[in-house]
Amino acid sequence: MNGPTVVFISLFVVIFGICYLYFWTRNKERMALIEKGADASIFVGGKKEKRAPAPVWKIVISNLALLLMGIGAGIIIGGVLWHHGVNNEIAMPGSIFLMAGTGLLIGFFITKRLYREEKE
Repeated sequence: MNGPTVVFISLFVVIFGICYLYFWTRNKERMALIEKGADASIFVGGKKEKRAPAPVWKIVISNLALLLMGIGAGIIIGGVLWHHGVNNEIAMPGSIFLMAGTGLLIGFFITKRLYREEKE
């Protein structure tokens, strides 16, 4: 068998095994709780209070804007690094990915704050 075929089959077996074990153990735990006479409402989860989520457009626009600003800052920083002697093949992708990730992390914290403000 070729290398890619073995990798594909192995990946499929691992994913199938993880899913099978997850659902099998979950079923066993639930059956054990039912046999002990536990209430079935614990499987559904607690009642959560209904609140309006933050508008999706605010989250998408803020995350997209921060991602694009991060990419732009990464290009600038990569150019400065390249000008100061760092290899261009290392400076550009490294700084772009670093700054794009930083922008998305900032977007995550802003989104979390938006949810907190709408909750109050």
